[in-house]
Amino acid sequence: MSQFPHDQFAKDLLESLLSPFGKVETDRKISGEVREIDVCFFPNADVANLPSLGLLSKLAVTGAAFEPFRNPVSADEIRSCEAKLFDLHSELNRHSKRQQQRKQDDSLLPMLWILTPTLATATLESFGAITDVEVWGNGVYLFPPGQKTGIVVIHQLPEIPDTLWLRILGKHKVQQRAVEEINRLDATSPYRQNALKLLSDLMVVLAARQDRNNRETELLMSLRTSAIYLEQIEKITREAVARARTDEARVFVLKQLTRKLGSLSPELTEKVSELSLDRLETLGEDLLDFQAVGDLENWLG
Repeated sequence: MSQFPHDQFAKDLLESLLSPFGKVETDRKISGEVREIDVCFFPNADVANLPSLGLLSKLAVTGAAFEPFRNPVSADEIRSCEAKLFDLHSELNRHSKRQQQRKQDDSLLPMLWILTPTLATATLESFGAITDVEVWGNGVYLFPPGQKTGIVVIHQLPEIPDTLWLRILGKHKVQQRAVEEINRLDATSPYRQNALKLLSDLMVVLAARQDRNNRETELLMSLRTSAIYLEQIEKITREAVARARTDEARVFVLKQLTRKLGSLSPELTEKVSELSLDRLETLGEDLLDFQAVGDLENWLG
């Protein structure tokens, strides 16, 4: 697992979203100095686009290397990401040569997308990054073409459905509102279920850490003010109440059966104990008509 749980969450989320449409590799090792690209995506040959993922589809359509950052990316980190990208390109070209295939067309080589919550204008300008709002909308910046690199400044993205799966990787209010949007998605959406499960898992990991640092504490507090936390608490409360009611009903029904029929065998006691709350309540009414243990056996059968 990544040193910081949010990094692992970002990798898991991108993998769950993109895996139906192509090959996803997390922590892909590249040759040379031991380094890893957080998420590599190679689309299936029969997938022309990924319409259901909005802007993320557009970023990934020809293959991509994703590097998500919880805090604003630094200039050194940008250069490190680019170095990994160029090593990946070299590795892919060497593979093509070994397979006696043509060298990879530059247009088909994966693009690097750095995902950062915010970023200073001066940093963007220092790398020659420009934005084309008509093509990409706000928040997406492209380096000169030869660098095959883009930066998504998550907090500048418009709050529309197309940007949802990137805004969930933001911070504070941006992430909270994205969580609430995911909660409002159709309950049958596989993306909704996967995202909520990953967010729940992330909260559990953070809450269990005794030595949380400031970044982890800030993220946990942010999630705890979101709808996912309230939903989780409500679910836990419902389950606890249901368990308590089931335990009470089980004790009551077993006591009434013993009074009515005498001592029960361990097998019958186990079968009664495994009944759901609804079945226990029904049995509590029906046992008034029992005359012998055989009546209970027939009822259970």
